[in-house]
Amino acid sequence: QVQLVESGGGLVQAGGSLRLSCAASGGTFSNRAMGWFRQAPGKEREFVATINESGGTTSYADSVKGRFTISRDNAKNTVYLQMNSLKPMDTAVYYCAARWAYYGDTSYSDVEYRYWGQGTQVTVSS
Repeated sequence: QVQLVESGGGLVQAGGSLRLSCAASGGTFSNRAMGWFRQAPGKEREFVATINESGGTTSYADSVKGRFTISRDNAKNTVYLQMNSLKPMDTAVYYCAARWAYYGDTSYSDVEYRYWGQGTQVTVSS
């Protein structure tokens, strides 16, 4: 059983930056892909970014491409989401997710992630 704990959310002005962290415990971290998703009020959860098991392959939603960067440190069992040039439309609860063990490839689909964190709120003011 993998536990995921996000941190780093908060209130920031438009144009600002935040760095989210997701610490994993309770299972092998380095053999599974990780992802970030978000859910705004009244909207469905959407894909933000994903990274493969080694960190060598990443993919992003078009809405965040060029502004957000996903990375991971397998020695620390942690995945990060660096968010720059934030916009009010980025306001949402951000969730970290982990795929099943040995599923090391990136994925856009939330149904392919087995474990989820509790979420961290990001609010961007205009």
